[in-house]
Amino acid sequence: MFSRIKEDINSVFDRDPAARTVFEVLTNYPGMHAIWGHRLAKWFWCRNFKWLGRTISTLVRWLTGVEIHPGATLGKRFFIDHGMGIVIGETAEIGDDCTIYHSVTLGGTSWSAGKRHPTLGNNVVIGAGAKVLGPLMIGNDSRIGSNAVVVKDVPDGATVIGIPGRIVNTKANKSDEERQKMAKKFGFDAYAVATDDPVAKAIGRMLDHMHLMDKKVADLCKEINQLGGNICDDALPELKVGEFDEDEKAAAKRRVDAVESFDPEI
Repeated sequence: MFSRIKEDINSVFDRDPAARTVFEVLTNYPGMHAIWGHRLAKWFWCRNFKWLGRTISTLVRWLTGVEIHPGATLGKRFFIDHGMGIVIGETAEIGDDCTIYHSVTLGGTSWSAGKRHPTLGNNVVIGAGAKVLGPLMIGNDSRIGSNAVVVKDVPDGATVIGIPGRIVNTKANKSDEERQKMAKKFGFDAYAVATDDPVAKAIGRMLDHMHLMDKKVADLCKEINQLGGNICDDALPELKVGEFDEDEKAAAKRRVDAVESFDPEI
């Protein structure tokens, strides 16, 4: 259990740049509190203490604004950002490394018993205000845009926006994979680049251009060196977010050390 708590705290630092200290995460992240409360409610629910499980779930909703039915299944490193107005139904299943934002509903469309809520694969991101309704399958690495209403299955790697939800981007092709590599290199998260977003499209083209230029420079250096030259021995400096803040690396190291040394028994 304690290892899961440390894993939860690390997931916050990985996905929320506003998080600064372990103590801040422990005391000021209602999404984490809701997840921990759900684990307790689920424990009672699975041991046939149904009323007690629902009561704990209700108390957690009052405290955090997040309603997770004790029958729902949550994967590892699940992250709820902001955590207000979220509803996760009884038969919902959420995979590992998923992220959802405030006012998201994983709801049902039927009053019949049985599977009636969505199943999320791994590494799914659902934007603020989105509604995913029915016993749908949301594929791995999918992105659901803010305020979208999804009523059909979503394939792996797709981006869905609009009401009703429509797929605007399918699984990443070779060009998209190169963009992801460049995005990581330059500290820019370019996930869910929609084809109908002119700003995102321009950034994507810029990343394509940067990748092509890097490749051409590398080929040029190789040819010159083969002719007896001696250039490009030194690698280009790696660019990172916050590299101009001299305290950033030290702060990041302190956060990691704090998580590793965290002892819930203290």
